[in-house]
Amino acid sequence: MKQAIAGVAPAELDEVTVMTVRPSVAMYGLGRWLGRLFAIKAGGYIFTIGNFIALASIPIALVLYFLRLLPYIGIRYKLTNRRVIVQRGLLATDDRWVDLDRFDRIEVVVQPGQAWYHAGDLVFRLGDTETFRLPGVSRPETFRHTCLNAQRVHVGVLKALERERAA
Repeated sequence: MKQAIAGVAPAELDEVTVMTVRPSVAMYGLGRWLGRLFAIKAGGYIFTIGNFIALASIPIALVLYFLRLLPYIGIRYKLTNRRVIVQRGLLATDDRWVDLDRFDRIEVVVQPGQAWYHAGDLVFRLGDTETFRLPGVSRPETFRHTCLNAQRVHVGVLKALERERAA
């Protein structure tokens, strides 16, 4: 189905994908630990301790990278016009999700070791309550901004439909 605007479709249709992202290796504890090591700036120019550690740990980093893509293990985060979904495996089976009307703000929490990967956790909140968390999102501000835009549209449509039914 072609869409004039990504994620915008008549309410009668099923969910429409707005954006899909894969988490960074910073979602894993080992990945965050490596990120802390890679960030060590001692040395000069490109010859830093962190860069030497990064070079020496390429085999470990490759295992982490491909681990997140493997069938039955691989994870992706999908934003639709109705919810944010964590999908697993080759067939992208929905594992858990949060509806777009179940949060009112999203915080980016950068854990130690995630900054080197330009990654962070997205924490979805409704008031002061954490309703959902996406660990290790690469370039989290972009996905956060898109989720908030989709949430505003979704909540606006729900309010308009309520007003229409009440009239």
